[in-house]
Amino acid sequence: MDGRAFQKLTCGLYVVTTVHEGQKSGCVVNTVTQVTSSPAKVMVAINKQNFTSGILEKAGVFHITALTEEVPLPVIGCFGYQTSAEFDKFAEFETKVDANGCPYVPEGAAASFTCKLVQQLDVGTHILFIGEVQDAEVTSEDNPMSYSYYHVVKKGKTPPKAPSYQPE
Repeated sequence: MDGRAFQKLTCGLYVVTTVHEGQKSGCVVNTVTQVTSSPAKVMVAINKQNFTSGILEKAGVFHITALTEEVPLPVIGCFGYQTSAEFDKFAEFETKVDANGCPYVPEGAAASFTCKLVQQLDVGTHILFIGEVQDAEVTSEDNPMSYSYYHVVKKGKTPPKAPSYQPE
């Protein structure tokens, strides 16, 4: 099987954040999809080994920011290649808090979604979290970043916990 074919599936680049009992957590994901329009629901896939996955399950709320093509690489590096278990990812950036108390970084965001967890599905290495969107806003008119743009233009790498990871 040619694993590169999966990199041809259209997807974007997002930061998913949450908080539970004061523990803030967040990670970069490439799998966010709107699944219904009324009520508006989204699905996000997060690796079970990712610290954010466990915090999100406990919190029952999460925030999604869709990243722009102009997002500074340190935002992706911080949220994509470090663990919230050992590092305060929010300390280096301006942080806002949504109506559910979830912190998020507005820098480099094209859109912002406040979500309440309504369902989850274990799919092996990942958990699909289904969230009902409680609020959404466009935060920039800049182009949202596709995963292809991240690889081709930004020369970004895929971390081992991403669903599209292919060993070299």
